[in-house]
Amino acid sequence: MNHIKMKELPAEQRPYEKCISVGASALTDNELLAIILRSGTKDFNSLHLADSVLSATGKTAFPGLQGLYHMSVKQLMELPGIGKVKAIQLLCIGELSRRIAASAAKKNGLCMSDAATIAEYFMERLRHEEQEHLYSLMLDSRMHYLGEQLITRGTADFTPVSPREIFIEAMRKQARGVVLIHNHPSGDPSPSDCDIEVTERVSISGEMLGIPLEDHIIIGDQDFFSFREQGLLGTDDF
Repeated sequence: MNHIKMKELPAEQRPYEKCISVGASALTDNELLAIILRSGTKDFNSLHLADSVLSATGKTAFPGLQGLYHMSVKQLMELPGIGKVKAIQLLCIGELSRRIAASAAKKNGLCMSDAATIAEYFMERLRHEEQEHLYSLMLDSRMHYLGEQLITRGTADFTPVSPREIFIEAMRKQARGVVLIHNHPSGDPSPSDCDIEVTERVSISGEMLGIPLEDHIIIGDQDFFSFREQGLLGTDDF
């Protein structure tokens, strides 16, 4: 089967023909990947290459298609028949699917009323970053998503931040509240002294401007810390 050329397979077994006849939703995960890969090698057809990719993701913490988020170009290129072009195609299709999901969530007015929802939204984007990234999430009066802004991209130890940068964009969006989100490359979401200091400064500034800081969420590796849930958000709590 692996050495059979795609054109030698019955039409109902070829991903392209199957997609045309019954629709993309009827395709299996490896058939979808085979179409993305487009071609195989002299030894293996694209279906076999797709099987190899899914087998490789099965060795990650997230088996299946979701595992593509957690593989690098180098790791993919270690698979037989996967060169740089195919590896980049696979990573880009994973990123594209993530952005489509995020775009749909924004369009549908994703409610960010609790820390778990916000942490889940940012988790896959931030949990593997080697530097700290600080985002400001802007919300309307019903805690619905208005927009987000990357405030800083710092070192692994410190993310410098100015409340001015956060609230200028929040006022432009006519936000009724903001949430800070940043990651800890160590994987441990416990707040540092700097995190506490930044939260205090931003919270005080927000109260003065009438745009309260609703929460500050730190993303770790499959874990998060919420200042609000821990009772550390009000200015009297610092």
